[in-house]
Amino acid sequence: CEHLLKEQPAVAHCKGFFFCGQEPFVADEYIERLAWRTPGGGSRGGEAFDPKRLLEEFVNHIQELQVMDERIQRKVEKLEQQCQKEAKEFAKKVQELQKSNQVAFQHFQELDEHISYVATKVCHLGDQLEGVNTPRQRAVEAQKLMKYFNEFLDGELKSDVFTNSEKIKEAADIIQKLHLIAQELPFDRFSEVKSKIASKYHDLECQLIQEFTSAQRRGEISRMREVAAVLLHFKGYSHCVDVYIKQCQEGAFLRNDVFEDAAILCQRVNKQVGEIFSNPETVLAKLIQNIFEVKLQSYVKDQLEEHRKSDAEQYLKNLYDLYTRTTNLSSKLMEFNLGTDKQTFLSKLIKAIFISYLENYIEVEIGYLKSRSATILQRYYDSKNHQKRSIGTGGIQIHKRTEAKLSIQDLKERLRQRTNLPLGPSIDTHGETFLSQEVVVNLLQETKQAFERCHRLSDPSDLPKNAFRIFSMLVEFLCTEHIDYALETGLAGIPSSDSKNANLYFLDVVHQANTIFHLFDKQFNDHLMPLISSSPKLSECLQKKKDIIEQMEVKLDMGIDRTLNCMIGQMKHILAAEQKKTDFKPEDENNVLIQYTNACVKVCGYVRKQVEKIRNSMDGKNVDTVLMEFGVRFHRLIYEHLQQYSYSCMGGMLAICDVAEYRKCAKDFKIALVLQLFDTLHALCNLLVVAPDNLKQVCSGEQLANLDKNILHSFVQLRVDYRSARLARHFS
Repeated sequence: CEHLLKEQPAVAHCKGFFFCGQEPFVADEYIERLAWRTPGGGSRGGEAFDPKRLLEEFVNHIQELQVMDERIQRKVEKLEQQCQKEAKEFAKKVQELQKSNQVAFQHFQELDEHISYVATKVCHLGDQLEGVNTPRQRAVEAQKLMKYFNEFLDGELKSDVFTNSEKIKEAADIIQKLHLIAQELPFDRFSEVKSKIASKYHDLECQLIQEFTSAQRRGEISRMREVAAVLLHFKGYSHCVDVYIKQCQEGAFLRNDVFEDAAILCQRVNKQVGEIFSNPETVLAKLIQNIFEVKLQSYVKDQLEEHRKSDAEQYLKNLYDLYTRTTNLSSKLMEFNLGTDKQTFLSKLIKAIFISYLENYIEVEIGYLKSRSATILQRYYDSKNHQKRSIGTGGIQIHKRTEAKLSIQDLKERLRQRTNLPLGPSIDTHGETFLSQEVVVNLLQETKQAFERCHRLSDPSDLPKNAFRIFSMLVEFLCTEHIDYALETGLAGIPSSDSKNANLYFLDVVHQANTIFHLFDKQFNDHLMPLISSSPKLSECLQKKKDIIEQMEVKLDMGIDRTLNCMIGQMKHILAAEQKKTDFKPEDENNVLIQYTNACVKVCGYVRKQVEKIRNSMDGKNVDTVLMEFGVRFHRLIYEHLQQYSYSCMGGMLAICDVAEYRKCAKDFKIALVLQLFDTLHALCNLLVVAPDNLKQVCSGEQLANLDKNILHSFVQLRVDYRSARLARHFS
């Protein structure tokens, strides 16, 4: 049974008695269900199990399945036969349709050929008719023209077309043709009729223009279009366009902003002109040309000529503003159809307005910038009650002087700066740096505006050259006349290193000069570089800037060096005034109550102030560089100062305390080298108090092992007990 079901699963599927739903047929499950339904077909080994009955049931089902299989097979064969029969019938029908389609296609081709033949005949017939009709129409038209010509010969116009004002369009067409014919006639025989035709031609032309004008005032676009189409063949067509342009501008320029009015007018006309004229781009271009050559040129001239000779600042501002607004208007007009090369057309209109002002623009700009910059500087110095002096060290020269005077003064200044010799009194500026950020901002603002005007008003080929000239003015007045003069004055105001209670303000000059030069550098990058970036002037400007920086750095370095010398000089005065010999060799060794000397306290206080001032005056790596130099000189001063005294045991302890305080002060420098120097000095001071038996051990310590023996010996010699035989023996 199982074998039969596996061989013929389709038969089992057809038996609705055995299956529910549409699950796939499984023979094992089918047999299990069949056994379960059969009485006595329960679990094997059970009491109710009857194998004979189950076998009988299986045999019966097999027979039923075989019968069902035969029945289904016969039905399948019958359906296959029917399907084959229908397929043959369908194929036969398709063949018949294909034959019908071929016949229809053949008929269609025959019909198409027949239609083409008829069309060819019709076209040929039409050409023949046109060949006959055209001469006839020309003959009729010529007859009418001859009739109208006879009326001019007779001197009396009787035709309705000439007397009826409503037929002006037809009359215009006739008179335009008669006018052309009259041009070919000999003057001696037809002079009178030619003059009459010309007169009528002119009268009709005037009437048409008047009609166009009236229609424009009434706002009748369709009538304007009709009249313009008639006038198109007349000589007065251009006059019609002129009338249209003139009337368009009536009442259009009532506000103060002529540029905005012009843009609005062109926008309105652009929408209208295409509905009236057959060549709208030409009419619109002519309107724009009229606006530029009449309205704008007159407006620009009134605005500029008023200040051209009397007020250069206002003149330049007006020129920049007017040129900018004109180019902006041109950009708006680029949206309209003005012909093939509208860019060139508008550029020529702008150039025609401003050419006389742009030719010498840069000369006016440089002249104004020079005058304005000089005024700004002079106003500042006047506010300080300061008369500029002729000071120079061979760097950027401030004023022209005679060669002899320049040489002597420069020689004195250089010797004083390099040797600190008192070759005459220094300039007392009362702490004034003669640098002003307000002045700098004003100069940079003027130059910025000049760069913007230069960019807008200069010809592209002249732009780099003009920008370089403006930059040269900035260098002259900002860098030379202001910053360099302040540096020269500051250098001259630095006192000699042996001056007492000197007011050291050169670091303030350094701080302000540094800030100002950052502003100068920013303007160089933001406003000058875009104008010269792709020209040979770029390298020239960069070299000029580099030279300026180098010249100023030399003077800044010189001033900082001399300022540090003055600081060391001030510290020397403090030490000389406050340090006593008895500080390190007290009379009563057992009664020393101070932790460090008064000289140490004052020097450390002075140093801390100067360190803070240096930090506030410098930026970047310059802070560490200057502090390191100051720290090294500070160490040298203390080192040399300590070697001027003899030290008792208690005095040596006090010296160690002083050096410890100096070392604490050196930590404020935050420079490793300076702190290392004071650490070594502190170790050297230990030689002043160490027991003689321990000298060799101390000298061979980590901090002193690498020092020259002469340095160690020089410190040991400062002990009051150095000449004792025991100490000398141990040290040797």
